[in-house]
Amino acid sequence: MDAMQTKVQSRIAVVTGAGSGIGRAVAVELLRAGWSVALAGRRPGTLEETAALVPEGASLAVRTDVSQPADVAALFAAAVGRFGRVDLLFNNAGTFGPGGVPVEELPYEAWRHVVDTNLNGAFLCAQAAYRQMKEQDPQGGRIINNGSISAHTPRPLSVAYTATKHALTGLTKSLSLDGRAYDIAVGQIDIGNAATDMTARMQTGALQANGEIAAEPVMDVADVARTVRHMAELPLAANVQFATVLATAMPYVGRG
Repeated sequence: MDAMQTKVQSRIAVVTGAGSGIGRAVAVELLRAGWSVALAGRRPGTLEETAALVPEGASLAVRTDVSQPADVAALFAAAVGRFGRVDLLFNNAGTFGPGGVPVEELPYEAWRHVVDTNLNGAFLCAQAAYRQMKEQDPQGGRIINNGSISAHTPRPLSVAYTATKHALTGLTKSLSLDGRAYDIAVGQIDIGNAATDMTARMQTGALQANGEIAAEPVMDVADVARTVRHMAELPLAANVQFATVLATAMPYVGRG
């Protein structure tokens, strides 16, 4: 097999928030499946820990704050410089922000931090991926945005997180429409109660819409990663526009 054949058959992914949780699980799943993966996150140490989980994998750790345009530009330049193209962006980086804060008490700085990370960061990464996918040869690629159950139904006292996740659905739809002409497929995965450090509190007690505190079931984060991989490995002629993956018994349908 010559170098050109190897380049065309290699699948290249950029995964943001790859240092922990869902991002780490997805990166590991892709690396084990033979993808080359650019690992993006704010903490280089945790990115290296992710890479070490699949030592035989082709990975590149890039310290990235997705809310900073220069960081995002540098991330994609590094990915293309190392691997030659980008076939997949898993737009995953996000933050809950301060939990349990009433709307009237939420500091503007906290609101802005959540918006900058969850929405502006997702846009900047999608824009960079879109530009690369439009110009590369073969043209095209796939963007998968990490939405949330909160893109559909809010939890109490979660105004910033919920607002950004609803906005992410609009971003997904718009990108999906605009990408058609360039063979760029865009979808969204909405995840509920995957077992990560971020969701550990769900198992001990989470505020419900009726004011009660109740433990909630969680699912293995590996199940989320396998779903993302399925979406990622479809031919570009097929797209999972929206997928909802959740712990079966969590309070979502009928929440509130």
